[in-house]
Amino acid sequence: MSLESRLASLRNRHAELDDKIRLEQARRMPDTQSLSRMKLDKLYVKEEIERLARA
Repeated sequence: MSLESRLASLRNRHAELDDKIRLEQARRMPDTQSLSRMKLDKLYVKEEIERLARA
């Protein structure tokens, strides 16, 4: 997998997580454990995007 395709894949994953987080937060009783896990995953993806972009 090329660097550009890896970055595109990570950006898509980041956007998907953002959408899932937004949907979960919109629920009347959001699952806080699930939200925390998704936010952490999103942060890891963001850090990986930044790391690869510097390379």
